[in-house]
Amino acid sequence: QVQLVESGGGLVQAGGSLRLSCAASGGTFSRYAMGWFRQAPGKERDLVAAISGSGASTHYAASVKGRFTISRDNAKNTVYLQMHSLKPEDTAVYYCAAGTYYISWVHGETPQYRGQGTQVTVSS
Repeated sequence: QVQLVESGGGLVQAGGSLRLSCAASGGTFSRYAMGWFRQAPGKERDLVAAISGSGASTHYAASVKGRFTISRDNAKNTVYLQMHSLKPEDTAVYYCAAGTYYISWVHGETPQYRGQGTQVTVSS
């Protein structure tokens, strides 16, 4: 069983930056693909970014490509989401996720493990 705890959310003005962190425990971290999803009020949960276990492969939603960067530190069992040039439409609860392969998430499947989420609010 993998436990995921997110941190780093908050309120930021449009154009600002935030870095989210997700600490994982309970499994061999490097064996898991990791990702970030987000869900805004009244909307479906969307995959924002994902990274393979080794960190060699990444995926980004078109809406965040060039602004967000996902990375991981396997020695610290932590995955990060660096967010720049934030927009009001980035406002959502951001969830950390873990699973065997992230390609299934790209096709809409639910990740095996998910954290409780952290709120990101971008003011205009």
